[in-house]
Amino acid sequence: MANALPMTLRVYRRLSSVAVPLAPALIKRRLKQGKEDPERVAERRGVSGDPRPQGPLVWIHGASVGEVLAAAALIEKLRALDIRILLTSGTVTSAAIVAKRFPPDIIHQYVPYDSPRYVARFLDHWRPSLALFIESDLWPNLILSSAGRRLPMVLINGRMSHRSFPRWRRVSNTISALLSQFEVCLAQSRIDAERFTTLGARNVVVTGNLKLDVPAPPADFTKLERLMSVTRGRPIIVAASTHPGEEEILLEAHRALAGPFPSLLTVIVPRHPGRGEAVAQMIEASGLHASLRSRDELPIAATDIYVADTMGELGLFYRLSPVVFMGGSLIEHGGQNPIEAVKLGASVVHGPHIFNFADVYEALDGAGGARLAATREALVKQLGQLLADPGARGRVLGAAERVVSQLGGALDRTLAALEPYILQLRLEMGAADA
Repeated sequence: MANALPMTLRVYRRLSSVAVPLAPALIKRRLKQGKEDPERVAERRGVSGDPRPQGPLVWIHGASVGEVLAAAALIEKLRALDIRILLTSGTVTSAAIVAKRFPPDIIHQYVPYDSPRYVARFLDHWRPSLALFIESDLWPNLILSSAGRRLPMVLINGRMSHRSFPRWRRVSNTISALLSQFEVCLAQSRIDAERFTTLGARNVVVTGNLKLDVPAPPADFTKLERLMSVTRGRPIIVAASTHPGEEEILLEAHRALAGPFPSLLTVIVPRHPGRGEAVAQMIEASGLHASLRSRDELPIAATDIYVADTMGELGLFYRLSPVVFMGGSLIEHGGQNPIEAVKLGASVVHGPHIFNFADVYEALDGAGGARLAATREALVKQLGQLLADPGARGRVLGAAERVVSQLGGALDRTLAALEPYILQLRLEMGAADA
């Protein structure tokens, strides 16, 4: 296989091999940045203290929180068949979500750094029976080493963004050499399928977006009741998964809306909780009063903006407010998934930059199930209308719920596509039991 690889991948494999001595410095820097778990850094070198379970093992890999949660329902289906799961991801936040939201028998490991040596250690230890890669986290050594061991690999919930596609086309031989290692590519949409096919993937099937089938996030109802009691009677807007550059616009919108809604409370949930302190300082510097959830503060009467800088509590805030602005859409990030907010009864407003979920927002906007706000003025107008008119909120939510129902089914289609692999695993399990 090595001789058939394009020059780019041969150079990459060589460089990633000789760069191993630099790993300690990289790990040290990432530890300082809070991007690594000090108790689990060995996993980044392919070393694990956890034993491999007996029998077939399905390895599922996703980059971070969104990908891991997208696989939650699929993992539950596989668990129901008594199939053991190894789940890898690359971020501290995703590890925390796995610990909080997944059953204890799901084995989580940090994905090893993409060096042939570390990847080999990982594969030697875990010896997976089937590998499922979520969306587009394509590490060359991880893929090529797995293919070299004849490990069946399937790309699930495949997505190729409008940003990534032209970049990969410029190195088409490189991406083709990676995508062709997957036996099947299960794409989120027709556009994704066309892009994967163009880039060299084989056996491409449109199965839909697993994130549309994800159950609504949970909430601690004791905490919810407490929040509802201290905010009772106040109109509330939740700005979910915000990014730098958006909070400033939301502060301006809050000021404009505080006239017609004098007791308005805006809840800002930063996409990265570590930004909470900086967001709160910016709010205070603007003359508004902020309360910070990471300090165990609750909103008081004087609180204008409540900064919810904690992990895993979006389900709580979606339940708190009937109006949600989806972040990552006023700046060119590409938007965030609105489905969880809809499932928890919120009317959704979003900005113009929603290319990460283009199909979803196109369907929602076309049916009147979400409101587009392309400017600050439009944001104020849309949020104000939904706050003031329960009937409008009901119509938006009803349309959104119908769209979500129509777009669902990705989990069943994914399971159907994986059926030959699952059958083989179950045959192996039966043989082992006999």
